[in-house]
Amino acid sequence: MEIYTYDQTSQKISASKKPNTKVAHTTSRVSPWLSPFFYLLGQHFLLPLFFGKIEITGQENIPLTGPVILAPTHRSRWDSLLLPYATGRCVTGRDLRFMVTINECQGLQGWLVRSMGGFPVDPQNPAITALRHAVELLQQQETLVIYPEGNIYRDGTVHPLKPGIARLSLSAELNRPGLDIKIVPVSINYSQPYPQWGTGVKISIGKPLNVSDYTMGKIKQNAQNLTSDLKFVLEKLSNQ
Repeated sequence: MEIYTYDQTSQKISASKKPNTKVAHTTSRVSPWLSPFFYLLGQHFLLPLFFGKIEITGQENIPLTGPVILAPTHRSRWDSLLLPYATGRCVTGRDLRFMVTINECQGLQGWLVRSMGGFPVDPQNPAITALRHAVELLQQQETLVIYPEGNIYRDGTVHPLKPGIARLSLSAELNRPGLDIKIVPVSINYSQPYPQWGTGVKISIGKPLNVSDYTMGKIKQNAQNLTSDLKFVLEKLSNQ
């Protein structure tokens, strides 16, 4: 899932450009009763019964406090269920706030995404409010999930990362110095490209990157450096 630049120049929408009304008033909330139920359902029944061995390493690298962006590889729609299993409420006591494309917020899946605190962004016509909401969640010390590759890739290779995750995190950090955002790389690999019953899963969680380490100098170069470093760590995790 791709995100786009959030900066001071993008906070004003030109009068000649009509905002995307589909997501013009972006808000999100975690259902106080559905979220615990779905976490327990996935943790103890759905995922253990569907998959074979689920191997998780590096859970000690997940910050328990402060603003966090989880940056996982994207190999299947199952990723969005396995991430909470490996890093969510039952592990860290924290709900995950997924930033997803607007077409993934339709029907039953969309209802579930929104109930779990997710919110949509339209990649073809991104609303400024969706990006502002992502920044607000980080300022509120939440855990935000963004897939840096943008799309699902089943070849096991880490594809070029979209620049949005670096730009968004740097903008949030620069707008509030000392926010101390951490980006946690996560590699998800399946024993077969299209997961089915009995498929094995390996989830490797790397050490977090400190966004504050990339705030000196020009933001464009900093964003490129952060994106490059994140890709390097994801490749290293995927090749373990």
